[in-house]
Amino acid sequence: MVGAPLIELRAIWKSYGGRAAVDGGTAAPSVDVLRGVSLQIAAGEFVAIVGVSGSGKSTLMHIFGCLDRPSAGEYRFAGKDIANFNADELAWLRREAFGFVFQGYHLIATETARENVEIPAIYSGVPTQERAERSVALLSRLGLAGRLDHRPGQLSGGQQQRVSIGRALMNGGHILLADEPTGALDSRSGAEVMALLQELAAAGHTVILITHDREVAACAHRVIEIRDGEIVSDSGVAAGLGAGSRTTAPASLDAAAFIASMAEGVAHTASLFTDSREALRAAWRVLWINRFRTLLTLLGIIIGVASVIVMLAIGAGTEREVIAKMASFGTNRLYVTPGGDNTRGPGGTLSTADAQQVREVPNVTAATPFLQGHVTLRYSNVDVQTTLWSVTDEASRVLNWKPSCGTFFSADDERDLAAVVLLGKRVSEKLFGDADPVGHYVLVNNVPFEVIGELEEKGATSGDADDDNVVLTPFSTGSRRVVGTTNLSWISVLIDRLDLADETAKQIGDVLAASHLIRDFQVYNRAASVKAQTETQNTLTVMLGLIAAISLLVGGIGVMNIMLMTVRERTREIGIRMATGARQRDILRQFLTEATLVSGIGGVLGVAAGLLIGAALIAADVAAIFSVRAIAGAFACALLTGLVFGFMPARKAARLDPVVALASE
Repeated sequence: MVGAPLIELRAIWKSYGGRAAVDGGTAAPSVDVLRGVSLQIAAGEFVAIVGVSGSGKSTLMHIFGCLDRPSAGEYRFAGKDIANFNADELAWLRREAFGFVFQGYHLIATETARENVEIPAIYSGVPTQERAERSVALLSRLGLAGRLDHRPGQLSGGQQQRVSIGRALMNGGHILLADEPTGALDSRSGAEVMALLQELAAAGHTVILITHDREVAACAHRVIEIRDGEIVSDSGVAAGLGAGSRTTAPASLDAAAFIASMAEGVAHTASLFTDSREALRAAWRVLWINRFRTLLTLLGIIIGVASVIVMLAIGAGTEREVIAKMASFGTNRLYVTPGGDNTRGPGGTLSTADAQQVREVPNVTAATPFLQGHVTLRYSNVDVQTTLWSVTDEASRVLNWKPSCGTFFSADDERDLAAVVLLGKRVSEKLFGDADPVGHYVLVNNVPFEVIGELEEKGATSGDADDDNVVLTPFSTGSRRVVGTTNLSWISVLIDRLDLADETAKQIGDVLAASHLIRDFQVYNRAASVKAQTETQNTLTVMLGLIAAISLLVGGIGVMNIMLMTVRERTREIGIRMATGARQRDILRQFLTEATLVSGIGGVLGVAAGLLIGAALIAADVAAIFSVRAIAGAFACALLTGLVFGFMPARKAARLDPVVALASE
């Protein structure tokens, strides 16, 4: 043999099966497909390995092409032991050194002829324009210039085999492994394919032809016969592997230089952008071809995202309404009432002086004395029993309660003991109906008072209490001319910062206790109650979001299910990609991209559906507030769902055995 061998097999064995006995059953014996095969092939040879079906020749080809590993023995490529190569180095060898021509063509059905040819170059990181030009040139050379954009189903068997040869030559095709390349072709197409292989061999390519047909094998320069996993004859050995076993053209592969460039070749791949773009293109093609199934998968994501957006919007809208309703009764409020915790202790009293002391406590914005009494109002021949609140002019701010018509009384009214009154909405309706009460006089316990305003409607606060069934007068007037006492019913306190409500309540208690020398009063922290109600509403909103997120989880399970089905359906495609040089991470990226693309499209459609549903709810007067953060979060969760639930199927695809994947139906 001239020069060092490119491929050398030393006592190669390959066995399948061999399973231990289970539960007393019979152990499955192993089957030896190859039995101590040893041979050498030099660069530039045209070798035919011939044998009947089951003789082990296809297994031998898989070992040659690094698709399978021997059970025992040593395979040396350019003097290097393949057993020491990692997965990426083996993928690089398949991509750069070998080109496979299969009997069944093994073209990817969703890709065009040109795209099928380009696959090895994609995994080599060849720029888009360069690989497009190369694939067109190869297909034109193979007589398929008019079939560039045809898919495999639109090509004849001979044309598909030419596409397979073009793919094998895309990255140089230094070593062509042809497994029964004419087995599925008619005689004319078969002759054309063999003529192509002879032409490539003459050009210096190393061609290893696997066939059962001795006439086809006779086209090779060297014929090796294999029977029952053993080599029984080798014409190269008989001829001493002289000039007759080699072509006159120099070999296309310099083995030593090729191995020397391995480290650089393995490190050189396409950029992340290029890889991602190709993965997206292939993913979109597959999803579009199976668009009905894709749509069904999308529904789960769409419903999940839309549910999250709508539920959170309704929760936020409801929360705003609750807060607005509470704000109408004053949110940052504390109450001081007479009487201690001990019912047997002194009753205690509160005075306007106490209200003044409370005003001076830090974080207190206002402190209004309240004196409550029950009175009879009369207008014309109508009498109404109602509640009278005697308050200062600060009450409007403390209670967050303004007149709907007329004005609130002023500090001058308070100083002058003005006989003026503001009517609650229900009192006004009972006395005046729909008429404007401002300017009219009513009798309050037979004392004439001028109506200067009607208060805004508030509605019931709790239980039977109704703030609209009250009337308000200046504190000086009510205490002296109606109720007859200045002892307060309570003090209403407005605070600035809600987060300091507990501290402020304690300080008020300390100040009054120091003044009274006894704790004959109580401080009620309504602000804390409002805060608790707000936190409760927030919790309910979160619960609504979590309930809606269950829909998104169900959608994610749907994605995982469809991806598992896709891996099962496309197992052969995975094997083809691995045979053409795809690494495990390339396969992982491909299927993760598909899962993420499904989730991303579902997320976009889910956001659109959620906004449309929300718009319809708003049009129907349902409180809903959309949050950009909630929308972005729902979309991000959809993408994350695709990644999480797509990872297991993608990893399963990446870990498939190339030989097993290629053999799948």
